[in-house]
Amino acid sequence: MAMADFIVSIRNLNHYFGKQILKSQILFDINFNIKCGEIVAMAGPSGSGKTTLLSLIGGLRSVQKGSLKLFNQELYGANNEELVQVRRHIGYILQSHNLLNFLTAWQNVQISLELDNNIPQWEARRKAEAMLDAVKLGNRVNYYPSELSGGQKQRVAIARALVSHPKLILADEPTAALDSKSGRDIVNLMQLLAREQNCAILMVTHDNRILDISDRIVHIEDGRLVK
Repeated sequence: MAMADFIVSIRNLNHYFGKQILKSQILFDINFNIKCGEIVAMAGPSGSGKTTLLSLIGGLRSVQKGSLKLFNQELYGANNEELVQVRRHIGYILQSHNLLNFLTAWQNVQISLELDNNIPQWEARRKAEAMLDAVKLGNRVNYYPSELSGGQKQRVAIARALVSHPKLILADEPTAALDSKSGRDIVNLMQLLAREQNCAILMVTHDNRILDISDRIVHIEDGRLVK
């Protein structure tokens, strides 16, 4: 398969925390690809480097050593403006959902569209409400986070991540704060909507009950991918 066929292509990626005598290596020679439309689960113990790798792929940290191509654009040596452009094609779903408590559900979702100056306010609201309807929260568009359950908040987070039709979804422990049924509903919903939009998903999880939705499972231990 040609390199251009991969939405994520990583070669010999290494990462370090700290400097000089306190410098510690976190990731070791990571080689990893994700295809368009693929759902990949990343599993491993706490402290193994999963979230660090996710943040590098998401353009939230600078690549220190090695090659990391996202949408065929090299991120090693990329400046802040280039990283911002890349992040516009990524949807993020985090464990804590990170909703703004002073905004309603539709306003939280609409935030993702405000980076695109070509979308008028009325259309952004229409798209936000349509995406909330897709995650079965059409009757909760005017609710504030404090009025929603944990599962409903995570549905809002999914709607926010998908409303701009990203090429890649990065999910960090998306079911960690949910009971088993709510967690299962959330990942099924992620899978359905991602398939409809043909975007890839990289999901970091400790939850073995949801691994079966993935096309592939990769394991990371002590900063190394293991077979």
